[in-house]
Amino acid sequence: MKVRQATRLGLGFLFAAFFIWLTARQIDLNELSHAFSGSRPERIGLAFITFAIGYSSRVSRWHIMLLRDNPQLHWRNCAGPLLASFAANNVLPFRAGDLLRAFAFNGRLGISAGTSLATLFVERLLDLLMVFMLLGCAIVSFGLDISRFAGIGGVSLLIVALFLLAVLLFPALFAPAVRFAAAFPARVFPNFGEKFRTEVDNGLLTLQELSQASIMGKLILWSMGAWLAEGCMFWIAAEALPAITAPVAGWLALPVGTLATLIPSAPGYVGTFDYFTMKAMVALGNSNPASAAYAILVHLLVWLPPTIAGGIYVVLYPTKQDKRKDTLP
Repeated sequence: MKVRQATRLGLGFLFAAFFIWLTARQIDLNELSHAFSGSRPERIGLAFITFAIGYSSRVSRWHIMLLRDNPQLHWRNCAGPLLASFAANNVLPFRAGDLLRAFAFNGRLGISAGTSLATLFVERLLDLLMVFMLLGCAIVSFGLDISRFAGIGGVSLLIVALFLLAVLLFPALFAPAVRFAAAFPARVFPNFGEKFRTEVDNGLLTLQELSQASIMGKLILWSMGAWLAEGCMFWIAAEALPAITAPVAGWLALPVGTLATLIPSAPGYVGTFDYFTMKAMVALGNSNPASAAYAILVHLLVWLPPTIAGGIYVVLYPTKQDKRKDTLP
């Protein structure tokens, strides 16, 4: 396992170095420095505010999902753990923040591990759905060819979006396949396997309850709010740099840069996010140096605030496992 993890980590850093090299070879450092000149601090501050609104929407979405397990849970109780998980993902490999949120805060939040894992799964599906919708809208609005960024056609994009929506609305259709896969660990590790199957069943029950129209409608609306706020942040950040001649390209940079984070990379998606964000800006007529400067700026806006806020939360409220709710070892 250690060899596999070391290989994955090495591969991530290799990809990060490769995309950093691809970015660096297309720009001159003097031109990059010039692209930052005259930047508008008030626009950067406004971009930060819209980004904070987006994160608040994410907290509200997660809060709604957790209310099934703990109806007494408050919004403020969810904010810290969510930010801490994003902070961990930003600085640690192997998406350690997802594991942190899945198991470290359950006792504090009064929820089960199955519920926590199920909400993570629903959150990822909702985010992917929003990203594909934003990418589709950008492609139609700007008349671009999606194959230049994602390597798939418009029909494939529609099929993926419909599949994601089907999983969110009709999770019972996929439950037999999930239970079949969950039975395998019990054959090798009986005790753990039985606990794992129990948590899978709890997670599937959570998914089915969240799929109710009254709940899923709210989750989709909060997801739209979160991603539209983040889109505004990308757009306003582009307006903060005078060197950017087409700031509206920020609406394309958001889904393209987000999809790029699926590529293995170093913690914080260094290299991959920056390269594809730059390419999206260049696609709509911005220069390479200006687009590279924009990629650096927007990456800092995406990375720095949740990392600082989440880190402060972890320092003030250290994570401790609460065995009352965590049934997985």
